[in-house]
Amino acid sequence: MIKTIVYTFFILCCLQYSANAQSNHLSTSVSAENEVKQVIQNMFVAMKQADSSLLKTCFSDNVIFQTILNKPEGAMIKTESVKDFIQSIGKQTPNALDERIEFGAINVDPLMATVWTPYTFYYKGQYSHKGVNSFQLVKLKEGWKIQYLIDTRYK
Repeated sequence: MIKTIVYTFFILCCLQYSANAQSNHLSTSVSAENEVKQVIQNMFVAMKQADSSLLKTCFSDNVIFQTILNKPEGAMIKTESVKDFIQSIGKQTPNALDERIEFGAINVDPLMATVWTPYTFYYKGQYSHKGVNSFQLVKLKEGWKIQYLIDTRYK
């Protein structure tokens, strides 16, 4: 009888520990997911406000920035300078650039995150193009930063 009580108590403790561990992991994941989303939202706010200072805070020092162009001969990958991108955003007037995103798949690891965001882009209030952004973020000492961004563009 004592063995049964001890065994039952042990099983209940294990189940409680497992539930707490899953709960803590879930809350950490939700928190990390929100932090990752915030970095991406900051990027688009900075674009819309033509705020190059805010935009710089979104990227790691070694960020890779690419676009997949749909050419008649097939897909072509164009690598862009992030420095040039940031400078070009700073030269815009506020509200000229309006990229409207939807958060799709988001996967977060303690040090890396992947985010998929379909988008529609408007320039000075007029539809320009649509596509998908694929972000890779890394968790650095100062927080989440975009390390890699590749997008598609379609009319």
